Amino acid sequence: MKKILFGITSLTLGGAERVLVDLANELSKKYEVTIMTIYAKGELKNQLSEKVKLKSLEQKSYLELSNFQKHFGMPLKILLEKSRIYKNKIKGDYDVEIAFLEGPITRLFSTQNVKTKKIAWIHNDISQVFGKGIKAKLKKNLDEKIYSKFETLVFVSKDNLKNFEKTYPDIKNNKEVIYNYINKAQVIEKAKEKQKEKFDTKFINFVTVARLVPQKGIDRLIKVHSKLLKDGLFHNIYVIGDGPEKEKLQELIKKENVDETFNLLGKKENPYPYIKNADYFCLLSQFEGYGMVLEEAKILGKPIIITNTAAREAVENYGNAKIVENTEQGIYDGIKEIIKNYNLKEENDSLKKKLEYNNEFIIEQIEDLIGNSNENGEKK
Repeated sequence: MKKILFGITSLTLGGAERVLVDLANELSKKYEVTIMTIYAKGELKNQLSEKVKLKSLEQKSYLELSNFQKHFGMPLKILLEKSRIYKNKIKGDYDVEIAFLEGPITRLFSTQNVKTKKIAWIHNDISQVFGKGIKAKLKKNLDEKIYSKFETLVFVSKDNLKNFEKTYPDIKNNKEVIYNYINKAQVIEKAKEKQKEKFDTKFINFVTVARLVPQKGIDRLIKVHSKLLKDGLFHNIYVIGDGPEKEKLQELIKKENVDETFNLLGKKENPYPYIKNADYFCLLSQFEGYGMVLEEAKILGKPIIITNTAAREAVENYGNAKIVENTEQGIYDGIKEIIKNYNLKEENDSLKKKLEYNNEFIIEQIEDLIGNSNENGEKK
């Protein structure tokens, strides 16, 4: 039985993290699967199959660390001492090592080991994640060397692959596009659970699931929401997620005087009842890699509105999705049109019947990747 090691920052509530848990559970039926996290105690660890092993480099969760540890802890250690950490913590005991998220874990897994197949998963638009400035340029140059050390690079969308090749034209590694694995039956079943916070059903309700970081554009959405209300276009917005921008966003909500209609609900281990009971699902980010949560919203038959990012690939063949210009005005115009035309009693059963998510093909693609090495881990 081949031994597979996945690496990720943590198993907190997030899109890539949810995908990894479902994927690891499925693969553990055929392989010996271990997940290594940088930080421990993620909420999603409780959803892992008993067959999946879990270990962490840091025994505390990210939230338990001091500010000094967050900035100068494990990520810096990995940057400066990755060979030593790899030798002590990973030891080259696996046939396949898969860095499942950009950043420190990818840098650690890039450590050379001729007996192990190396794969890096890229979920985000790599052309956008670095930002600008000297620090961004240094990270970009560092990661170009890092990614070059992997045998295969996997992208969750065609746009991600295209943007990566524009950013790193000299990287000639094998590249593949594999869409996110989603446990469709589990999404549908969990959506039946009771929703803790009730929606205000007098007006149309929009729900988004997003980490509270600048990329997701929640600050922009608050401003658009406020302007729509002032123009007499009444609606509610509910945001599921947490992150470093929370206090800043709470202040903006107060400043715009939209406390009663723009709701930060925090992290939810089960966001699916909220998505199911919403009138519209939205993902109005500054940039996206693919947006796994869009697939979940599609599985639940929800109408969708997104900004024009790489995530448009997720809704291209979906019958009830609106893609708007990636600006405040574009979002304003899109939501305004929805509020004016939306029938709250609209049924989406036809969408549910049409939607199919081909998990079997995704697993076949991943097994082909894993299967390209023999039982001793030597590359064919």
